[in-house]
Amino acid sequence: MKHLHYITLFLIAAALMSCGGGNSFKIDGELVHVDGVAVRVVFNGDSGIVDQWVDVDKKGHFTFKGEASQLTVVNLLDHSDKLIANMVAVNGDHLKVKGDASVAMSVKVKGNKVNEDWQLFRNEHAAFYTDPNPSRLNAAIEKYVRENATDVLSTVLLVADYSDYSDIEKVETLLNGIDLLAKPESLTAGMNLKGRKNSSLPRLMTLTLVKHGGTFEEIKLTGKKSLISMWVNPQQSRETMIGKLQDLDKGVQVIDVLAEGDTLHWHQTIGVDPAQWKHYWAPGGPTEQGIQLLGVTSMPWYAVTDSTGLVVYSGTSLSSALKAITH
Repeated sequence: MKHLHYITLFLIAAALMSCGGGNSFKIDGELVHVDGVAVRVVFNGDSGIVDQWVDVDKKGHFTFKGEASQLTVVNLLDHSDKLIANMVAVNGDHLKVKGDASVAMSVKVKGNKVNEDWQLFRNEHAAFYTDPNPSRLNAAIEKYVRENATDVLSTVLLVADYSDYSDIEKVETLLNGIDLLAKPESLTAGMNLKGRKNSSLPRLMTLTLVKHGGTFEEIKLTGKKSLISMWVNPQQSRETMIGKLQDLDKGVQVIDVLAEGDTLHWHQTIGVDPAQWKHYWAPGGPTEQGIQLLGVTSMPWYAVTDSTGLVVYSGTSLSSALKAITH
């Protein structure tokens, strides 16, 4: 029976690989109520992070081609960075996206089995996805992962939709419970759940993140001290955090980063922020290039760099981060 089990896993992997023929994937879109004349496509492909505006015609049609030789999560956004849809793609896929871009959870994605299974999961748990409190969605994902160890969707859900990293041992257990062939390294490589307890902290000269309402921006981390504040919605202690950071010396650069794929409530949250600093989005969350070097294991997370870009603190304690700034 065990031999049969691994044959089944091999067939699943082979089916996934067969979807990756060719040297690109294609997305055809048919959207209504697109607020603007273009949509944004963001994903981690063969050439690194791709952030591309794609024109939409008067009827809401658009076409995009990208390159990803391994399975990757693709984010489709409107002009204000509001998430329209998430999907997974690999070279050879032909995905079709259709729906009302102005209504949450109404845009459907078809084109490969993983996306279609993901769509079914979203349909079953639509109320959880639009709930500002993510606890019900996280619980549903945990249940699915435990019950579907041979399903690539388990990995996709854990990487793209799951947001509770407060108990790292639980997240590790969930990830380790997924069969090897059902968790492509292209999706899990950046999770880095162990953190950086036994290794030296890195030096970061720059970070490239999506600025709110704009495109990717290169942020210089040299010349002054910087505090990187990473969070996901909802963040219970955000008001307290803002109050403490506003008291920082003006010579300290504060980099406020939403570190999750879902931007649905981001605009509402920062819309009432009294903070004067810029707001950024890391589409890959803890796996984002640069951020993954910080060993992020839960949210909120704080990192401090000195004027040379050396990371002098990286962890969950705001008080420790503030002490690192003053020393």
